[in-house]
Amino acid sequence: MAAAAAGSAGWSSALAPAAASTGSARRPALLCRGGSSGCHVGQALKGPRRRRAPPRLPRALTLQTPPATLQGPPADAPPFTRMPRPLHNPKPCPPYILTVQQAPPTALNFLPPTLPPLEIEAPPTVVITVECIDEHHANKALEELMPLLKLQHPNISLYHEMFIMWNNEISSLFLCLVMDYATRGTFQNVIESKRKIRESIDSEWIHTMMSQVMDAIEYLHQQNIIHRNLKPSNIALFSDNHCKLQDLSSEALMTHEAKWNVRAEEDPCQKSWMAPEALKFSFTCKSDIWSLGCIILDMATCSFLNDTEAMYLRKAIRHHPGSLKPILKTMEEKQIPCSEVFCLLMPFMLQIKPSERLVIRDVIRITFMSTSFRNSCVALNMHRQAVPIFITDVLLEGNMANILDVMQTFSNRPEVQLRALNKLLKMTEEELGLPWPTELLEEVLAIMKQHERILDILLNTCNLLLRVLGHALAQDSEAEIPRVDSIISFLMNALRSHPGSERLITTVYNLLTIISSQGMLTEELEERGLFKLIQEHLENFQENRNICLAILSLLWSLLIDATDVDKEPLKTLSTMVTWVLTTYPEDVEIAEAGCAVLWLLSLLGCIKESQFEHVVELFLRSIQLCPRRVLLVNNACRGLASLAKVSELVAFQVVVMEEGSSGLYLLQDMYQLYKDDPEVVENLCMLLAYLASYKEILPELESAGIKDLVRVIRGRFTSSLELISYADTVLQALEAAACSRPQEKQLEPASELEAPKVSFPHQEDPIFQR
Repeated sequence: MAAAAAGSAGWSSALAPAAASTGSARRPALLCRGGSSGCHVGQALKGPRRRRAPPRLPRALTLQTPPATLQGPPADAPPFTRMPRPLHNPKPCPPYILTVQQAPPTALNFLPPTLPPLEIEAPPTVVITVECIDEHHANKALEELMPLLKLQHPNISLYHEMFIMWNNEISSLFLCLVMDYATRGTFQNVIESKRKIRESIDSEWIHTMMSQVMDAIEYLHQQNIIHRNLKPSNIALFSDNHCKLQDLSSEALMTHEAKWNVRAEEDPCQKSWMAPEALKFSFTCKSDIWSLGCIILDMATCSFLNDTEAMYLRKAIRHHPGSLKPILKTMEEKQIPCSEVFCLLMPFMLQIKPSERLVIRDVIRITFMSTSFRNSCVALNMHRQAVPIFITDVLLEGNMANILDVMQTFSNRPEVQLRALNKLLKMTEEELGLPWPTELLEEVLAIMKQHERILDILLNTCNLLLRVLGHALAQDSEAEIPRVDSIISFLMNALRSHPGSERLITTVYNLLTIISSQGMLTEELEERGLFKLIQEHLENFQENRNICLAILSLLWSLLIDATDVDKEPLKTLSTMVTWVLTTYPEDVEIAEAGCAVLWLLSLLGCIKESQFEHVVELFLRSIQLCPRRVLLVNNACRGLASLAKVSELVAFQVVVMEEGSSGLYLLQDMYQLYKDDPEVVENLCMLLAYLASYKEILPELESAGIKDLVRVIRGRFTSSLELISYADTVLQALEAAACSRPQEKQLEPASELEAPKVSFPHQEDPIFQR
């Protein structure tokens, strides 16, 4: 910054030797940009007085030659039109040898520390000097232009410096504006060259340039800045496919009537792009819209109107809007490139009343939604840049149908899809038009599949699916959720494309849980390798509670309907599920989902005998942890019953939970808590029936008062046949044990009580109706 300022100060002193030598009351006042890019402001009043400036130096670079030698432009500087009389005798400028000065660590960190001096050609700059009436006029213009130093846009020439200078030779005060110099000409040069050969401008070039121009104008208007001097000669070309707006002016420079009249007499054509109200010194954003419409008109008519005819047409439409109609008809007849969208736009841009003109957002929307711009790969590439944010936001304004149209139009542009998804996520359910039909979901997913490698797009797509599918279930728990293959395929690909994204993994598993709630997806997802992915994720994200819970919820939903599945991966998963419950011993939600999964795995025979003791311990501990979670209590009792059916050791572990305590008392406590809930009572009786099938357990049941408890239960629930069956089994076993005890003589041992046939009322269980 210091180096750049030093170079500028040396050069500005050379530019005004009279002021420095005579001690003029007005010394140069310098205002510098902090960066290395710059812009220039408008030619105004009687005409610009231009002087080529030495190249600006990047921050942290200095000149090896003293600044005093920078007294004029290089010998090979491009010629300027309307050059002012020189303020000093220009001398050839030597090449600029740049060396690295001691810079902050973040500056030029791409250069090695031992970099030798390099000869670098810095971008050319130009000084526009605007003659001012007096000091007040100059200061007012400078104050109005200062906000332009903060502009940052790839399609707007930015200012480097602004300062006021007194020229003793002509006794005049000048406002000096330092900016980048465009060596490739302007739009005006392109239009004039085409007029000479009466040829239309290439449509791809129009698409590219107009996209940039509209984006730049939208940026200015967002900042409440009016260009005021928009015309073809003020759109500079910096390459074959890159342009920048320049010559932004201020109200002080554009509203002085005396200077204005002089300028109009010198070059009447220059004002023909201005809006009718601008000629009366009234400027608004709609004034720029008129000027942009005139620029479009010039580009569209360059093949059949010469310079003079075009100028008279621009002036005529200020008073007679009907003058435009025959021109538009000619454009259509001659099939001028982009005539479809231009004929639609210009009548609304060239309205005499500013209030009736389009705003720039409407211009952008109409332009980009036209067929010709949709099919233009160049317009979409935008100088190999992303579609500008301002343009994207304008296009996405409107209802759901409009947003989907934009998503289809720009289906290959990830930045557009991301902002479209963000817009959809912010819309209300009514605005989204929920519920969505399956066809609409497939259409959105088809677009998003093009961007599966972009994590943010996948996350937002999954969040949108969560909202859409969740809304369907919230409205009707029996509603049919779309289970099209494209959704499942999209989600499985998302899991594989970003294996390290914990947020994405959690969201995808939650989505699969919703989809699988409709049933009959276990085998399909198994074939797609879901269980293997679950195993990998549990191994890699053991400490992520959200992933563990999402996986348990999904397994709960899948295993309910599991019939013909490969049990080997499930046996491995059972070990991991027990590990998760052990890792989160006080997490109620994980305990609830884990108990459900372990119960279902026990039904499938996927819990190894070596795990029985640990699993029983987890069931009993979960009941103690969450006695008021009815789903947990139900599933834990079912799981204990399933294991007790096949293992007497499990039955003993339930009865003798730990030293000094019994699981039977825990079961009685659960009855007291849920004695009015038939489902919980039925599951308790089912567990007791399996415990009673073992002779060695019967004395424990008797001493714990189970017989009296079961009699009370049987008397209270007379309408539940299943529950009565379980109760009768327990009572018969206890009575048979009592009769077989030796009293006065040795009795024959009673035959072993046949284990009751227990059915699992899946359809009556709330978890099967999730």
